[in-house]
Amino acid sequence: MRVSIKTTPRLSGFNASDKDLARMIRVDHAGEHGAVQIYAGQLAVLGHTPVGDTIRHMQAQEQDHLDTFDRLIAENGVRPTALSPVWSMAGYALGAVTALMGEKAAMACTAAVEEVIDEHYAAQAASLEKDGAANADLRNTIEKFRADEIQHRDTAIEHGAEQAPGYRVLSETIKAGCRFAIKLSERF
Repeated sequence: MRVSIKTTPRLSGFNASDKDLARMIRVDHAGEHGAVQIYAGQLAVLGHTPVGDTIRHMQAQEQDHLDTFDRLIAENGVRPTALSPVWSMAGYALGAVTALMGEKAAMACTAAVEEVIDEHYAAQAASLEKDGAANADLRNTIEKFRADEIQHRDTAIEHGAEQAPGYRVLSETIKAGCRFAIKLSERF
């Protein structure tokens, strides 16, 4: 899907400018790349356990999201974040370390990341809603992916995320890191 590219920036709160759309695609691409890597790290530790199939399913959905944003990056000439190598290593390490802490800690990681992504996608969808039909395809894509992320969070909670030792501290630390990564990826 080609995103509606405008020739001039619009006033904030009205229609998304080229810069706004590029920023959305760039940061979402980075986030989906990071998510795939988090699950890869979790699978390296927990792939042989009963929760492995659940993690593989979530990773497959994230890979689908990443493939979509790969296409949007190419179709719209958007520069990917320069921080991709950092997010790749950091995502894998986060997934592996929390998995080494146990299945519930890995699920706490998933729940925290997906909660931030839910908020992030909700804000993007609301912004794109103001554009009406101009960017409806991108908004619909974000809403579909947001539903998957909410399901991942719910799955993680069902698998005991909130029973992880130090859940609140672990969760808040991961959320803060995700929010920081989003801000950096929007700019760089």
